[in-house]
Amino acid sequence: MRITVLPENEGVRLDTLISQVGEMSRSAAARLIAEGAVTVNGTPKSKNYSAAVGDEIEIEMPEAKEISVAAQNIPINIVYEDGDIAVINKESGMVVHPANGNPDGTLVNALLYHCKDSLSGINGELRPGIVHRIDKDTSGLLVIAKNDEAHRALAAQLEGHHITREYHALVNGGFRDDRGTVNLPIGRCPRDRKKMAVVSGGREAITHYEVLERFGKITYLKLNLETGRTHQIRVHMSHNGHPLLGDTVYGGSNTKFEREHSHLLNGQCLHAKRLSFTHPRSGESVSFECPLPHSFSRLLEILRSENN
Repeated sequence: MRITVLPENEGVRLDTLISQVGEMSRSAAARLIAEGAVTVNGTPKSKNYSAAVGDEIEIEMPEAKEISVAAQNIPINIVYEDGDIAVINKESGMVVHPANGNPDGTLVNALLYHCKDSLSGINGELRPGIVHRIDKDTSGLLVIAKNDEAHRALAAQLEGHHITREYHALVNGGFRDDRGTVNLPIGRCPRDRKKMAVVSGGREAITHYEVLERFGKITYLKLNLETGRTHQIRVHMSHNGHPLLGDTVYGGSNTKFEREHSHLLNGQCLHAKRLSFTHPRSGESVSFECPLPHSFSRLLEILRSENN
């Protein structure tokens, strides 16, 4: 990996800069520096070296370690299943697939127990069956492919924007119009590499929204994704001044209402409510819907009672 130091990073410590760009902890960046895997203009430097504009930083990234993925008897809510697909209603708090910070306890671990060897292998050992993802703290529907043929068909529908993904959310702020579209590119945040942001030169991202109910300073929205960028709804809503309730990463959770009802907000208030696509084998249009989780429904009840 090569980094050219830009003016906004002048004076930043070397280990801090590498942790931001390389999406790793500062201690991990410091280890790479200590092991001689980092050079600045061809010369090793200490971790507290202050970056200068124009510095060329070379990082020799270690090969990623394979994570052993074990089948685990974890309860999951299967909305529909046949020989080709499974539709899952994922609970908030469950990670979809293993990663370095979450080696087990994921949806994939649960699927390996339930489906045994009946999962597509296109996305590799760590993501068997996974066609698309939803965030850890987002609840709701996603479709799983149980063989490679189904996976390819579903992936093509996703790429061609032929899968309908309807989300419901509670966001801060009021809306002048009943519906609208946010069409703004999304990429890695230049100031915090762990976050996404609306950035020039980012990937196309399109979100359609419709107001379902208004509660003064809080709005209940229905949203449809035309594209599927990482954290897309959260980034688009936050960028336009409407962070999701409970979203500590993108600016939510600090209003009086959120503080009073923090016990109902374990992460962003976002639910993948409806999923529609063409069945990969039968060619028929299928649609699935799941109810809002209890905490989301309870927040709506409170808002309705307070605004009567």
